[in-house]
Amino acid sequence: MKRLIALLMLIAMPAFAELGDDGLHKADWMRDTFKDLNEDLAEANAEGKRLVVMVEQRGCIYCAKMHEEVFSRDEVADYIRDNFFVVQINLHGDTEMTDFDGETLTEKQAARKWGLLFTPSILFLPEEVEDGATAQSAAVALMPGAFGASTTLDMFTWVNEKRYALDSDEDFQRYHARRIQERQNGSAD
Repeated sequence: MKRLIALLMLIAMPAFAELGDDGLHKADWMRDTFKDLNEDLAEANAEGKRLVVMVEQRGCIYCAKMHEEVFSRDEVADYIRDNFFVVQINLHGDTEMTDFDGETLTEKQAARKWGLLFTPSILFLPEEVEDGATAQSAAVALMPGAFGASTTLDMFTWVNEKRYALDSDEDFQRYHARRIQERQNGSAD
């Protein structure tokens, strides 16, 4: 009987991203690249997707929360998979990467260069990056930390719809507040 209960509990559990050899969560929508951000941007554009740099670290309870409670939700995972090209960076990693400005450095040096102190931190990039820009200076938005599913989905949607570029007073916070109200009224997409 105990085995049956354990089996039923296992079946009912949502699917979480596996941990890689580096101790970071690996979702099926993450890309394994050479971490040359100019090449990654070109590939994202060729696929009609937006480039995202996701900075995480081993043992990060907030990263685990995002992968277990937010990114595991079908509506969030599907939206990311369909619209974004996600490159994962290890806050303390020694893997070499190349920033948009051409500088080759380790992941941990890049995170330091970009001023990222917390994980997860998600940098959303535009389709075109000016010469000499870094990932941090080119980013159209930064999502610092762990958030709930609706906030996360709204941020990805806000970026994907290029609402940051609209000439309006609806910044992300106002957009998110409107979306919450629409969901409560049952009129959200």
